[in-house]
Amino acid sequence: MTRATKIVATLGPASNTPEVLEQMIRAGVDVVRLNFSHGKAQDHIDRATMVREAAARVGKSVAIMADLQGPKIRVGKFEGGKIELVPGARFVLDADRTELGNQDIASLDYKELPRDVKPGDTLLLNDGLLVLTVEAVRGAQVHTIVKLGGELSNNKGINKQGGGLTAPALTGKDMEDIKTAMSFQCEYLAVSFPKNATDMEMARQLANVAGEPYRHKPAMIAKIERYEAIPHLEAILKASDGIMVARGDLAVEVGNAAVPALQKRMIKMARELDKVSITATQMMESMIVNPVPTRAEVSDVANAVLDGTDAVMLSAETAAGKFPIETVEQMANIALEAERAEFVTLDTDFAGRQFGRIDQSIAMGALFTAHHLGCKAILALTESGSTALWMSRHRINVPIFGLTTQSVSQRKMALYRNVTPLLMAKFDDRDAALAAAEKILVERGVLMPGDTYAITCGEPMGYPGGTNMLKVCRVA
Repeated sequence: MTRATKIVATLGPASNTPEVLEQMIRAGVDVVRLNFSHGKAQDHIDRATMVREAAARVGKSVAIMADLQGPKIRVGKFEGGKIELVPGARFVLDADRTELGNQDIASLDYKELPRDVKPGDTLLLNDGLLVLTVEAVRGAQVHTIVKLGGELSNNKGINKQGGGLTAPALTGKDMEDIKTAMSFQCEYLAVSFPKNATDMEMARQLANVAGEPYRHKPAMIAKIERYEAIPHLEAILKASDGIMVARGDLAVEVGNAAVPALQKRMIKMARELDKVSITATQMMESMIVNPVPTRAEVSDVANAVLDGTDAVMLSAETAAGKFPIETVEQMANIALEAERAEFVTLDTDFAGRQFGRIDQSIAMGALFTAHHLGCKAILALTESGSTALWMSRHRINVPIFGLTTQSVSQRKMALYRNVTPLLMAKFDDRDAALAAAEKILVERGVLMPGDTYAITCGEPMGYPGGTNMLKVCRVA
């Protein structure tokens, strides 16, 4: 059984060597995330080259996702690197302060905080582990009372419960980072903290302009992390190519208890709108230091798979953890086991649906036919990858193979659920292309003599959006 759910892994000190990266790809990594919150431009360029080279050695399609930092809503640095906040104590956040912080006061990277808060507001620091209640705002100073104390170290994040921070989604640094990401033509660009569709439209425009010299347009991923994004989910999705359910900051802003239902809603909405979804944050957190996951983490990953997510993501687990390769192996096994329990509901999915496009109708026809005939595989000859994307929005036990002449489309399809992307030569003749596609699958051991398969393509060949033919074949 081929694993349908894809794995996104973050590069970092624990995985930043060709040897470890190659082993991670062999273990199951489909997309490599470059976190632009850390490192310089050249570091990311070098890592992108390393990813391309490792994927080539393994012989696997691997996409690169450049993850923008977004606004730095953080406290500054402290004398000694950290302090201990005691419940009931008073603590000041000072936007004008340039000196190191101490037990009583800290500087801010986010200078707009005094304008964004008022007495009675709740501030959550370090992913909600510390809680402050705003007592007063005096000029550039936010005076607070510690409600939930603990250790506060350098540069920890700040969230406002219920949202309301006005920081723009795209900073000057992000705009420069977009240029860097386009220089190595990342397949996916993840935008942090978008609040509405306009944020995603602006990011896409900047990326398209920066990618113009390379004739490259990345797919855009909206990271849903802000309370303000929730009412605009559908508009954000329509302005993007996919979403990341970024459960860390999102949980701090909306509350932990609200996140599971939001996760299910976002994944379902993404599938209905023909977009991809990535479920992220703390999926295998204990494996940063332990060689096996907890039972709760196993259930968390399995539930995301059963929800229909395209991909599950590893952050610190592969970036800084002790067991990056083992973590990928465990995640791959969990996903595979969860997929064995999935129910195919194609007949229900198609009930009452209408398709206005020929290529989309052909894609749906291929799914329906392959499922009811018990085909061994579905082969989608596609220039842009759209046909394979549409097919991947529905649960089916038949593996989908996206065959394309475009290397960028091949790598983009690495994120699509239940799609194995393959590169093939360009043919002007339809019959020659169909024969070549079958040969590739036979050589890979997917198809054997006597097997039936469904195949889609466009005639004439080579035009994006031109899929207009479905054929059911039997291997001679």
